[in-house]
Amino acid sequence: MDNIRNFCIIAHIDHGKSTLADRLLEKTATITMRELQAQTLDDMDLERERGITIKSHAIQMKYMHEGIPHILNLIDTPGHVDFSYEVSRSIAACEGALLIVDAAQGIQAQTISNLYLALEHDLEIIPVLNKIDLPSAMPEEVKDQIVDLIGCNREDILSASGKTGEGIAEILEAIVQRIPAPVGDPSAPLQALVFDSVFDSYRGIFAYYKVINGEIKKGEKVKFVNTGKEYFADEVGVLKLKKEARDSVKTGDVGYIISGIKSAKEVKVGDTLTTVANPCKEAIQGFEVVKPMVFAGIYPVDTEEYEELREAMEKLQLNDASLTFEPESSAALGFGFRCGFLGMLHMEIIQERLEREFDMTVITTVPNVSYYAYLNKTPDVPILINNPSDLPEVTILNKVEEPYIKAQIITKSDYVGSIMNLCIEKRGELLNQIYLTTDRVELVFHMPLAEIVFDFYDKLKTISRGYASFDYHPIGYKESKLVKMDLLLNGDQVDALSALIHKDKAYDLGKRICLKLRELIPRQQFEIAIQAAIGAKIIARENVKALRKDVTAKCYGGDISRKRKLLEKQKKGKKRMRQIGNVEVPQNAFMAVLKLDD
Repeated sequence: MDNIRNFCIIAHIDHGKSTLADRLLEKTATITMRELQAQTLDDMDLERERGITIKSHAIQMKYMHEGIPHILNLIDTPGHVDFSYEVSRSIAACEGALLIVDAAQGIQAQTISNLYLALEHDLEIIPVLNKIDLPSAMPEEVKDQIVDLIGCNREDILSASGKTGEGIAEILEAIVQRIPAPVGDPSAPLQALVFDSVFDSYRGIFAYYKVINGEIKKGEKVKFVNTGKEYFADEVGVLKLKKEARDSVKTGDVGYIISGIKSAKEVKVGDTLTTVANPCKEAIQGFEVVKPMVFAGIYPVDTEEYEELREAMEKLQLNDASLTFEPESSAALGFGFRCGFLGMLHMEIIQERLEREFDMTVITTVPNVSYYAYLNKTPDVPILINNPSDLPEVTILNKVEEPYIKAQIITKSDYVGSIMNLCIEKRGELLNQIYLTTDRVELVFHMPLAEIVFDFYDKLKTISRGYASFDYHPIGYKESKLVKMDLLLNGDQVDALSALIHKDKAYDLGKRICLKLRELIPRQQFEIAIQAAIGAKIIARENVKALRKDVTAKCYGGDISRKRKLLEKQKKGKKRMRQIGNVEVPQNAFMAVLKLDD
């Protein structure tokens, strides 16, 4: 146990975590040059294409330090704010963390929030200055920022380059010397923390765990404490680039178990694994349940694929424990699921994975957040509203509360004015403005989460030319003047397009949505009326003109009354057609709200 080190890599998005992990694997000869590729641990096509890490990846390395072999268990984590849940799970299985900071970009918002996560779990932090080979690198300035943030000595900061491999040997030395060995009792009953799970269509579910006390042996009967399910450990082993079977996994080590589990519900991340013969006294504490931030409906394009979509979502949930879903139905779209995501990027990734990995074509409705509604007769009892169409009528409604967040934006001082304008436009209140250095500012706002959900992040990146970094955490619910805006097509309400919006913005938004839908809804043989309404009051209207056939083409010459007669006949036909005609709403119309400014 004294020769085991468990550590993770944490950083802001695009600071070079995965590249640095490649160099560590190369230096410890964990993988051969033939197996090496850029971002070796990112095994999803989607991760490679976008250059981001979506899932944490665990791998074991062997390293000789002063003639003694050491085992290093590395967990590479995502950097985007939407995947911070993956980071918190990885941190729970480690004793130390490499905090990577880009020498050109310096400390950014996600660097700080990931650092706080690690400090909450009492991890030993090793600061690493990455990308020192870049011409735009500012090593001395960024070192000052790291010293201010962590309070460490300048000598403790390691300089490295994931691209050239410079400084990798020093990082490995520091891991062995600075990170403490895991603490546990090898003779105690088995107690292991499940921190991840993966679905394999041939062998069922693989659970990844860290052994806190005792050891797990092949063939033993094991039990998941929270679910109460019992299984035989068909195979246990450690995580190399490919899984490597062992007879047992001992205290302090990280490993996997295959036990023929088929159902997604039977493995909960954060559960405790123990043996049936000699169970541990209590479960491991300290794993919070994920709180979804953004809700959207996901519906199959063909309603007959509903069951297939359910299976696909369950398998996805195994690989991504932060996805939550429950069945719902819509008058416009049929049966589908109401899904909870951690943010917009998370939602985009899930939609793309459904299409790629499970070949499911889906329609996603406009994203929204959850609200609390209070009725007049029971003003103290909150009702959770996940879908705008569930909001009670105005006559019985007392008040509505919406979730607020504390947003932290770090940017260059040149962009402070435009960022403040954006946040105030989104109903934000400025709490604090701190100059970290002469040209780097930290802005702290209180904002409604609903305003962040749509296009805030894209706009922030645009006005700051990519220099602003953004991070947020929920702070609770506040009362707001919210109204439900319905959209009607030819007088029929489309529940999938309903939205809860602030009263002051309703008219402007209603007009813009109607204009946008007029462009997106294809023309029919009859005129289509697009209306935005609050309750019974219509606040905006646009018409999609009918496609007209020139019925008077054959009437050349003669009296005008012949043409009039034909046109009147056509008019009656169009009217009848509108009564029975259906309007097909294309997928991009459901997302129109997100792109109102385009």
